Amino acid sequence: MCRFLAYHGPSVFLETLVSAPAHSLIHQSLHATEAKTETNGDGFGLGWYGERDTPGLYREVHPAWSDENLRSLCSQVRARLFFAHVRAATGTATTRANCHPFAVGRHLFMHNGQVGGWRLVRRQVEQMIPDALYNCRAGSTDSEAIFLVAMAMGLEQNPIAAITQALGTIWGLMQQAGIIEPLRFTAAVTDGEGLHAFRWASDGKPPTLYWRQDEDGLVVVSEPIDERRAAWQFVPPEHALIAEPGQNVRIVPLPVQAIAPTKVAA
Repeated sequence: MCRFLAYHGPSVFLETLVSAPAHSLIHQSLHATEAKTETNGDGFGLGWYGERDTPGLYREVHPAWSDENLRSLCSQVRARLFFAHVRAATGTATTRANCHPFAVGRHLFMHNGQVGGWRLVRRQVEQMIPDALYNCRAGSTDSEAIFLVAMAMGLEQNPIAAITQALGTIWGLMQQAGIIEPLRFTAAVTDGEGLHAFRWASDGKPPTLYWRQDEDGLVVVSEPIDERRAAWQFVPPEHALIAEPGQNVRIVPLPVQAIAPTKVAA
């Protein structure tokens, strides 16, 4: 499983969270403590918002712990909102196009989890992506496909409704294919203004998700990046975090009934 970090708040250097803390995301790429695997060395990625509405991206296939360019970039770039991700592949190739985060227009998305039996449902899932969005399909991961399906289902207007509909439909395809492996989904998405994070799994065992908010801003992580454990709050399974501009952070239950497997016509 992967590890990720999202930040939203006053502009800071990326290194403040990505590389400087004792248990930073770069450290987690080699020594994760709450993941299925300790090492997340199948590439990494950054996505950040600067002076433009659309995000910048830097993704690479090297392990994050050994990439000097990543540390240099983080020491120079400031952003008010950014995503960072270190990857542990779950069956798809280690290529730059498969590294998170993924971007479409002003949106960024990153995922920690898996679509069980992906090779058995990949074609059906990709058929749900309309032509205009399929042109954005650069890699082969289940994560990018979920993102594009959710975009087609109205992610821009209602992230929670779009994500739950996408998960329900894909889970339905998995059941039709007789897949017993779970669908696990811990993810974050932003339009450059608000931030949504999700934690759900078909077997009730989604990857971990924490958050912390103070005068320095909101940080959402797969696992805490420092030793201040009391400052981190746990996002419960089957819940979403919502951070909209000018509003307090909310933790809301996902409409689980809406994620019940949706039967897809043959």
